[in-house]
Amino acid sequence: MTATIVVVAFAVMLILGTPIAFVLGLAGVIALIGSSGTSLLMLVPQQIFSGMNSFVLMAIPFFILAGELMNASGITKKIVNLSNALVGRMKGGLGHVNIVANVIFATMSGAAVAAVAGLGTILIPSMEESGYDKSYACALTASASVIGPTIPPSIPMVVCASTAGISVAAMFAGGIFPGLLLAVLMMVLNGIISSRRGYQLHGQTYKGTIGDVIKDGIIALGMPAIIFVGILGGVFTATEAAAVAVAYAVIIGRFVFKTLNAKVLWQVFKNAVSKTGVSLLLVSMGGIISWVMASEQVPAKMANIILSVGGSHIVFLLLSIILLLAIGCFMDLTASLIMLTPILLPIAVQLGIDPVHYALIMVVALNIGLITPPVGAVLFVTCAVAREKFENIVREIWPFFACHVIALAIIAFIPALALAIPRALGLL
Repeated sequence: MTATIVVVAFAVMLILGTPIAFVLGLAGVIALIGSSGTSLLMLVPQQIFSGMNSFVLMAIPFFILAGELMNASGITKKIVNLSNALVGRMKGGLGHVNIVANVIFATMSGAAVAAVAGLGTILIPSMEESGYDKSYACALTASASVIGPTIPPSIPMVVCASTAGISVAAMFAGGIFPGLLLAVLMMVLNGIISSRRGYQLHGQTYKGTIGDVIKDGIIALGMPAIIFVGILGGVFTATEAAAVAVAYAVIIGRFVFKTLNAKVLWQVFKNAVSKTGVSLLLVSMGGIISWVMASEQVPAKMANIILSVGGSHIVFLLLSIILLLAIGCFMDLTASLIMLTPILLPIAVQLGIDPVHYALIMVVALNIGLITPPVGAVLFVTCAVAREKFENIVREIWPFFACHVIALAIIAFIPALALAIPRALGLL
């Protein structure tokens, strides 16, 4: 009964256009009243607070701030030039540069929207000037930005790990292979399309001397080096690594590149506070609905239904992927993780699926929702950044969507590949 109340309330509020954070909170409150009356309403503020009362979740504002600092300090431009030096001479050079730059950016930020805002403003106009169709440049940029929340540090992975109570370090290590796999598949596709359409058949050259490119590249790559070595080496936690990354970005931007001043920093902090508020509001409101579902044993009931259908972990994975891809089309990524992780993860564990492996599948599958209509957040940001029509980008997005689905299938059904790095590092 409670699950029905939640689903109906959820659907009605989404149709009415209620902001997703309030959809989560109000659906939980309505379900609480429907199952227990008003006697338990005092739990609402407690669950709102406990939803974000986590040391792990403190990594979110720090990683958001690190991404803002990268864009403001000029580190993003150094990344683009380094990527040009690495892959720019290939056919479809700027397309490959776009993908590689997103991989590098992903190791510092962990958010797709930040990648589009930072790299899209530089690369989309450059690709258009070099003969690419604007809609294709936008679709490639949007699709490549999804690498951001896949490769560590990943904000959705922090949320998922916190919700599931599993190791953030193990999830970060597990995200390396999916992110690189996705980048390779997209580069192959970009090469094929560029050859067919005649995009940049003679490649693209970098700016400046190779010495300057290497020097700036080493400085820019200092941040992911700190994050990776620190977290995976056990030197500090994900939250501490995020704080160190912020300090590094400030020092580099202020004293090396000399692009950060008081005025720029003020705008950076304003943007970071705004984006952090949205993220943590979602997490806190999700605490209400998560508590209601746990108290009503919704996960156990769902498990019994799914196990009665087949009981095979292969069937469960197939059903999960279909469900997650469908939900990703209509719901916010963070909200989906908060709502679905407590339901689906226990079933996966019961079927013998490694919890880190299944959490990776959830993150990768829901990430795809960022580029699928009608709600794909990254698509709308790309439209705003490039001033391109939504329908034009959607028309070009489907081959890249196929790349994402192929990568997801490989991760889901060949777990040894996804878990190889965490196991090699002793995190599993």
